Amino acid sequence: MKTIADGAGGFPPDHFINRELSWLEFNQRVLNEALDTKNPLLERVKFFCIASSNLDEFFEVRVAGIKQQMESEVVERSVDGLTATETFRAINRRVRRMVDDQYRCWRDELRPALDTNGIRFLAMNEVSKEDAVWLENFYRAEVRPVLTPLAIDPAHPFPQLLNKSLNMIVQLEMSTAGQPLRHMAVVQVPRVLSRLVKLPREGNGREYVFLAHLIGHFLGDLFPGTTILGYWQFRITRNSELYIDEEEVGNLLKAVENELHNRRKGDAVRLEVEVDIPQAIRSALLGTFRLGDEDLYVIDGPLNPARLMTVCEGDHSPELRDVPFVAPVTPVLKDQADLFAVIRERDVLLHHPYDNFSTVVDFLEKAAEDPRVLAIKQTLYRTGGDTQIVGALMNAVKNGKQVTAVVELRARFDEANNILWARQLEQAGVHVVYGLVGYKIHAKMCLVVRRDDDGIRRYLHLGTGNYNPNTARLYTDIGLLTAKPDFGEDATNLFNLLTGICQFQGMRKLLIAPFELHARMIALIDRETQNARNKLPSRIIAKLNSLVDERAIEALYRASQAGVKIDLIVRGICCLRPGIPGLSDNITVRSVVDRFLEHSRIYYFENACRPEVFVASADWMPRNFFRRIEIAFPIEDGIWRDRLITEVLGISLADNVKASSLSADGTYHRDRVAKGKKGCRSQHEFISLALAGGKSATKRPSRKSQFETVKLASRPVGPDDPKPAKPASK
Repeated sequence: MKTIADGAGGFPPDHFINRELSWLEFNQRVLNEALDTKNPLLERVKFFCIASSNLDEFFEVRVAGIKQQMESEVVERSVDGLTATETFRAINRRVRRMVDDQYRCWRDELRPALDTNGIRFLAMNEVSKEDAVWLENFYRAEVRPVLTPLAIDPAHPFPQLLNKSLNMIVQLEMSTAGQPLRHMAVVQVPRVLSRLVKLPREGNGREYVFLAHLIGHFLGDLFPGTTILGYWQFRITRNSELYIDEEEVGNLLKAVENELHNRRKGDAVRLEVEVDIPQAIRSALLGTFRLGDEDLYVIDGPLNPARLMTVCEGDHSPELRDVPFVAPVTPVLKDQADLFAVIRERDVLLHHPYDNFSTVVDFLEKAAEDPRVLAIKQTLYRTGGDTQIVGALMNAVKNGKQVTAVVELRARFDEANNILWARQLEQAGVHVVYGLVGYKIHAKMCLVVRRDDDGIRRYLHLGTGNYNPNTARLYTDIGLLTAKPDFGEDATNLFNLLTGICQFQGMRKLLIAPFELHARMIALIDRETQNARNKLPSRIIAKLNSLVDERAIEALYRASQAGVKIDLIVRGICCLRPGIPGLSDNITVRSVVDRFLEHSRIYYFENACRPEVFVASADWMPRNFFRRIEIAFPIEDGIWRDRLITEVLGISLADNVKASSLSADGTYHRDRVAKGKKGCRSQHEFISLALAGGKSATKRPSRKSQFETVKLASRPVGPDDPKPAKPASK
């Protein structure tokens, strides 16, 4: 954690928003989508589950890290002026309000609405006799064989419970030598079974019983000869960060694999209990896990609500969901038999999920089959275990091609998947590399080396998102297919850096972290600042997932003070305070939370009528700038640059339905459609454009409509466009 004295520009702490509190405001915006009655019911349930899963990860990683700081001997303040203890207390207050909102949403809105629509959750005393017989048979056949009752007594110490496992603490009484004695036991709810038991129904009705309630009903079967006095559910969240000293391990794959086992047994950071659990048992559990009252969350509703996503699975209740959307293939490639010929002729820009990700899969699969292709090199961060991507690489080896995969083993919570696929790739003959010591490989690129009629040519895919066809349907990302020699040369040099032994030598087109991306971003911001001071056109638009880096924020503050108009579209964490008079009154910050997860990173700099647009894998965070291998790449084709500015950025800035604006006090307020104005829901606009055939993908967009929304100083120009006249100085 940095001290205030480390600040580069000397801005006071109250000019920065605390990182953790900003993230919590993001998760509140996710939860607000569950509270929004305009959303279809099952989409609201999804957002409810996502907010719950997000909060779990926040405790596993961020709260765990803060508690470690509190226990260390070093006392420091972060850039916003808070110590670790002060941050923890502020988190605690904010999370409790969020949890109250979360479960009130479930009890008062979602569950009653689901019940009205035939999706019901029944207590054991509410089921019919027929259902009771079916449930007992299900319990004895599917549940009882995997249950293990664990006594707690001097001969049986409290069991080691896994991270986020759902458990029951059982109080029972047994007569010994004629004397009734009370005992305690633990029963773990099996993870291998769904937390919801679906009752057999004909037609559209869907009724469930919670698995924990079913187990509780038959507890006497697990403890024969005893009287069950009560049982209560509880759940422990543990520190899940991986701790690996790469310089001290000889085999990174084995080290990550070993550390994954430790993750499940890390120090406890949160205890969740049912609302009616006795005080004495609460205190005993807190003592067992070495937690305090501040770590206890009393839940009036289902523990681990993320598992309620089960009710959204299947093809039932289309009227309770968003209208289905199947992304078309981008018009540039539609009905084109030779993908490589199209890329040779011009770059291809992809905007997912509105352009189908099948284009990227086809690029890999065609490369694997094409006899002209000599080699394929690819980074893999989160594959999700997809067989299409990994299968294409394996198939390429079978077809005699040289294949290299740079696999990031430490992609958080995807480590096990990546280890599995890394081993399978190696067995198939793929040359698997784990990147550079000390850096996560977060860059997304795939390089194909092909022998064309006129010689060897390199075809390259660069993107902001992972090579995962599943998440590509849910995340908004930008991809670029290009055969430009400078891009191919840069990608070749970067792969050599990742797989070989050499020093970074600089790039022609690509900006690479941790070597130069941060310095170049600061320089680009400073250039806009100088242009504003010289009365030249200046403007910055940045679409990011997170804005945390202190020096980048300070550079933006200086640009605002010089008069640069700055629009930031930041989905999640934003530590910058907009709207402070004399400091950031030229800066706006908005966040769009909607059907798809906003994931693309786009940076726009006006550059005195010579606009530059970069697309990147990196957010503006210290970890992206200094602890990861990241790529930012320029969009040089004027048509594609226009599309990004006028369509992607322009429509995003025009959103007044799903966008929320950040105030200087760190709170967000949902934008409202002004009276007489037309509502703009950006993701729906993008869907409409895609279904209409993507006219802007083949010609310059109209100078009107969205371009006027962005209010740029000039039209962006492409490599073949005439140079604009030099602006006159005032």
